[in-house]
Parts: sequence; C-alpha cells; structure tokens
Amino acid sequence: MCAELAADNHPSPDGMTGTISGTSPVQTIRPVKSNGDAPVIRATGLTKRYGSMEAVKNASFEVRSGDVFGFLGPNGSGKSTTIAMLLGLIRPTAGQIDFFGLGPGRRKEALARVGAIIEIPAFYPYLSGRDNLRAMAHLRPGVTKKRVDEVLDIVGLSGAAKKRFGNYSLGMKQRLGIASTLLHDPDLLILDEPTNGLDPAGMVEVRHLLLRLAAEGKTIFISSHLLNEIEQVCDRVTIINKGTIIAEGAVDELVQQSRTTLVRVDQSRQAITILRELHGVQQVEERGDDLLVTAPGLPPAKINAALVQAGLDVHELRRAENSLERVFLEITGTANEQAA
Repeated sequence: MCAELAADNHPSPDGMTGTISGTSPVQTIRPVKSNGDAPVIRATGLTKRYGSMEAVKNASFEVRSGDVFGFLGPNGSGKSTTIAMLLGLIRPTAGQIDFFGLGPGRRKEALARVGAIIEIPAFYPYLSGRDNLRAMAHLRPGVTKKRVDEVLDIVGLSGAAKKRFGNYSLGMKQRLGIASTLLHDPDLLILDEPTNGLDPAGMVEVRHLLLRLAAEGKTIFISSHLLNEIEQVCDRVTIINKGTIIAEGAVDELVQQSRTTLVRVDQSRQAITILRELHGVQQVEERGDDLLVTAPGLPPAKINAALVQAGLDVHELRRAENSLERVFLEITGTANEQAA
C-alpha cells in the first residue's frame, strides 16, 4: 500500500511506499556539533498522546548533513510514531520539526527533498521492477525513464529490471523500495526498519547499499530494533525506550563507555551467587568458562574485591568486548529482565 507524505495534514506529491504501524534523563555521550549549516532534521519537544497514553514524550534530536543516523528502540518504543510525525502523517500533540532549517511554514518544500519507506515496500507483483518504478515515476513530475534506469543501477538491480517483482527475493524487494525513494534524488532518506524480515543475505545486500549511498553524500535516517545491523552502518544513534529518548551519541563512544566486565574463576556457580547480590550489578551471564558481569558505574576492582573476600581465586578480570546491543541493555535497565 502506498502512503503519501503530508505537510500540515495536507497531501503532498512526495510519495512514500509502505504502511504505518500503530522518563529518564537523556544520556549524552557526545554533544551535537554544528558543521556551520542547519541540521537536516531538528526535532524539538516532540510529543504524541493518544488519550492518557503518551506514545512519544518530549523527544528532541538532531540529524546533521551526511549522517548515517540510527533511531533505535524495541518494538513499541515510539519509533514509528516519531517517523510518522516527522513525515506529517500524524500531527504531534506538542513540539516542532524543522527540515533543512526551513521551519514549519515551509514543510511541503522541505518534504520534497525527502525520500522515505515506512516498513515493507509494496509494489505490483506482476509488473517488473522497472515497470513498477516507471508507474511511480508518473506521480513525480520530471522523473524520466533515464532516471528510472539510473536508480536501478544504483541499487544493483539493472540485471533484474525485467524480472517480475513477485519473483524478487526479499533483499531485492527492499532494494527496489529504496530505489523508489531515490527517483527524485532526495537529500535525505528516512527508512523505517529497512532490514526487518530479511534473511542474512538480504540484510547484507541492504547494508552495502546504505553504506554506498552514504558514501555518495546522502543523509540517511534509519529506524530499527536490530541493533547489530545499526552498529554496522550508523555513525551516530539516538535510543528511544517507552517513548522517551534515553541516550544519544557516536556509536563507537557509546560502545566504549559500556560497563561489562569479563571474569574467569574456578568456582563459577558460587561467583554468580556473590555477584548477583553485589550492589550495582545488573546481570551476570555465563559464556563458556567466563562470566560476563553487567555493572554500569561499578569499577572492576570492586568486582574483584568481592570475589577475593569470598575466598575465590580470580584468574582473569578485564573489560569485555562490547556491542551496541549490550550498551542498549545496560542503559535501558533491561539486563535484569533478559536474565529473568
């Protein structure tokens, strides 16, 4: 099903493929730096209420030109609601959105520079990839047949241009969806769950495409709950949970500030009992002969001291290699839920 971007609840020709799904302080790892230009997206105090339920609560963030920006959160965290507000598909209860520094009064002009996919792209299954794009091009004045072939080449589908969409793999379908957003050569791409439902091969296809588009100068906003995928393509992220933004910063700095410690002891079962009772420890999990201790703000020396005082021999204790997923569990406080 196709949806159209709207400006102030009025339809605009900026078509978008897909469908719409239905407080702790922000932890800033690195302050947002200005490159001298207005942010591509500036959201200030975005809030969306449905009756007494707040789907998004006072969300503020910026996306700079050239960013590959990850908007992270579990299912139901408010990601799709936020994107729908960005694109004018639903009206915020409060807050303001500016694209390219143009201000809310020039929303239609700004959205003409945006290409977006919400969830799964939908095309005519009996038409070829090329014919599907040509049909969409008719909705956009100025998009030529040559441009259709150009975007097919950009997404690596020139060789499958005559193939029926219904016979495409999931990865090819998602790449064709991205091709549809490129028809009018937008400055900004907003992609909601671009790898959701794909097999590993499809994820790799889409990941490589996004990295190539970023290298060519596109600003890309990616919403996802797949933290491993985001870690591989994004340089900056904002994390939202239960409608509230709880962290933002550079991916590498978020990962580096994680507080997971690897511990190796002989009496692992006894060590697990001791560590789980230690104040500040969120989670203890076994990984082979090692224990991974999630304890934000707790120095490794205190972990070591607790084990030694209990008469245990500690053979190794060091910071564990971390991932964005582990950081997410730590800062959302869901590590204990995962262990339960």
